Amino acid sequence: MHISEAQNVTKEEWQTRAAALKPETRLFIGGEFVAPMKGQSFETVNPATGEVIAEMARGTEADVDRAVASALQAYKTGIWSRKAPRDRMAIMSKFASLVEQYGQEFALLDTTDMGKSISEMITVDVPLTALCFQYFSETIDKIEGAVTNTESDAFHYISREPLGVVGAIVPWNYPLMMAAWKIAPALAAGNTVVLKPAEQTPLSALLLARLFVEAGGPPGVFNVVNGFGNDAGRALATHMDVAKISFTGSTEIGKMMMVYAGQSNMKKVSTECGGKSPQIILADVADLDTAVEYAVNGIYGNQGEVCNAGSRILVEDKIYDEFLDKFVVQTHNSFTPGDPLDPKTTMGPLVNEKQQARVLGYIDSGNHEGATLNFGGDVPEGFENGCYVSPTLFSDVSSKMKIAKEEIFGPVASVMRISSAAEAIAIANDSPYGLAAGIWTSDLITAHQMARDIESGIVWVNCFDHGDMTQPFGGFKQSGQGRDKCFDTVLQHTQTKSVWMHLG
Repeated sequence: MHISEAQNVTKEEWQTRAAALKPETRLFIGGEFVAPMKGQSFETVNPATGEVIAEMARGTEADVDRAVASALQAYKTGIWSRKAPRDRMAIMSKFASLVEQYGQEFALLDTTDMGKSISEMITVDVPLTALCFQYFSETIDKIEGAVTNTESDAFHYISREPLGVVGAIVPWNYPLMMAAWKIAPALAAGNTVVLKPAEQTPLSALLLARLFVEAGGPPGVFNVVNGFGNDAGRALATHMDVAKISFTGSTEIGKMMMVYAGQSNMKKVSTECGGKSPQIILADVADLDTAVEYAVNGIYGNQGEVCNAGSRILVEDKIYDEFLDKFVVQTHNSFTPGDPLDPKTTMGPLVNEKQQARVLGYIDSGNHEGATLNFGGDVPEGFENGCYVSPTLFSDVSSKMKIAKEEIFGPVASVMRISSAAEAIAIANDSPYGLAAGIWTSDLITAHQMARDIESGIVWVNCFDHGDMTQPFGGFKQSGQGRDKCFDTVLQHTQTKSVWMHLG
């Protein structure tokens, strides 16, 4: 059902649909659903209830080989890469429309599989996924080469060609949208794709693959292999016929992607990895209430399971106490754990028990190291059967504490006191990560200077987590290399060829 009608669906209707859910569980290779070669399977679990949603086909190295062979054949025949740009644009545009048409199905799949609120799926993930495919469909006829000025007896042109087979490995925090960020630019550049979704959240990728073929996409151009990272993921990253790996996930595994590329065929690698993003609120902020609202949303949105979550909140001492008071009230008014199928819910469970235990472990660390626990820090009452963690706030945090240095990937905010913009910059840059940062000030000179000096791929001024498809998304340092979104991402999925012709 179309995403535009989702606002009218009630909690009871979503729950009824979830109870009757029978998702596709097989692999998608060569334009059709197929069983895994070894017949293995794994469970995907609803983190809100602990109930098994489905037994998923588990792809292994043999299935990755089969998917890559299908993608390579499709690439070499030119059924996609040599199709007229206007025809590929039409298919991608129809694909975007089908994502909207099946938007409620996508929302239900990711909410039950991952735990994010159904309201966030229908207002953020699904619309932005459709927009992603539409945006990149419109880049297809914008990929251009060049003719250079040369000697009079020569003609020199530079063309851009697809890479071949692109392996895409995506995380569990935005299953549908992250898949789109990887797939869309690769397809726009004329490549074929093998996607490995996270084993925690495989459901929406399979519907996505089916709709690509329904939109007119040729068989073999887009394939999906469910499976585990240490098996299917590693097989894809080390495959000799994969020309590029596009990865989003932890810094630890991102580094392994680069190692695998070197151990295999020196394939191209782009990574979007961890973050510990600072939100810096200076005393001259024009509207403290707005800054507080963004700070709260920046850490508790999507349960804090966001790579660019504003988890380090640096507040100038003149407004520190006032900020904390407002932060407590804003959180209480905005984020209360609940059933993710209830449209009124703003915070669902974490993705699984392992992630819940990890986050609770960091909370224990914050208490042990002497930070002040202002609220949260526990499993909310009444939600013991799910993987919930209450929104949590620590104040009086030192930049040397574990909760201030390491990526938690959960609803845990660390508030630190600063005395100046210079101190804020020093703390912000004292991190192995450099994905995003937020600056709140009414002084434009200060804003420009801080944006220049902060080591981060994205800097927001007097806002946080804003942007559109034209914005490059990616980080400095160990937050990865390469970018998602934006036209340059298409070019990252191409290679240049220089042709020099002697004219005699």
